[in-house]
Order: sequence, then structure tokens, then C-alpha cells
Amino acid sequence: MELPAVNLKAILLVHWLLTTWGCIVFQGPYAWTNFPILALGVWAVAQRDSVDAISMFLGGLVATIFLDVIYIGIFYPRSNFSDTVRFSAGMAILNLILKPISCFFVYHMYRERGGELLVHVGFLGPSEERSSYQPIDSSEVPADPESKAHVTRGY
Repeated sequence: MELPAVNLKAILLVHWLLTTWGCIVFQGPYAWTNFPILALGVWAVAQRDSVDAISMFLGGLVATIFLDVIYIGIFYPRSNFSDTVRFSAGMAILNLILKPISCFFVYHMYRERGGELLVHVGFLGPSEERSSYQPIDSSEVPADPESKAHVTRGY
């Protein structure tokens, strides 16, 4: 299965727009957590080969998923449902819904830049585990670069 090509700039633009609209109602902590993460995304765009930039952006997106759930749960207006309030809350919720999808695409960009996940989780992609394990019951004898002749040793 091949992923569609998604541009990091498009991801940033969508989240910036939704965050800006969400800040109409959810001010303060919502803005203070989301905008610095978007700044990390700008850093990831500016340095196309940096694994650090894209990993920081990915980690920030994951952190803001949990923080947005808390902020929306705490600061969701209980009354005064004007059209502006409903629009802003809807955009903040849409932003929250799109973040896991963005994390998926950003993770694959991270892998393309050469990043590796320290803990392998099977559903995130194929395993590229390399091991220096060499079975002792193998019939192959390791090649000795100094010796040209094949010598079989008995025990």
C-alpha cells in the first residue's frame, strides 16, 4: 500500500488555520501549546533533511492531541452558544480529529528522513531490525580474508 503524497506545508497550513479559528473561543493554554508546535513544523519545513526537526514536530503533535482533549473538555462553553462560539469550537474539534492523521503522515516523513523508532510497533511499518546473530549450526564457514584455501576443522 502506497501512501498519497502529502506536503508538510499543507499539513501546517491546515492546522494553523484550524488553530487560529479555534483560538476565538479557546484562548490561553490552547494557543500557547499549539502555536509553538506549529513553529516546530516550520522548522521541519525549513530544514528538509533534519531528523531532529521532524521528530520534534511529531512529538509535539502527539502531545497536543492529549492536551487539546483536556482543554476542549475543560473550557468548552456551557452556555452562550452563538454562531461564532459554535464555529470556533467546531474548528478546534476538527483540528483535534485531523491531528492523528497528520501524525501518521509526519511519521512517514520522519522515516523517509532516516529516523528510526526505538520501540518497534508492528502496525506502524515493516521491521528493519538488523541483528549480528549468526547461528552456530550453519553449514557455511565464514570467509577468512587472509586464507584463500577452504579448511574444514574437525572436533
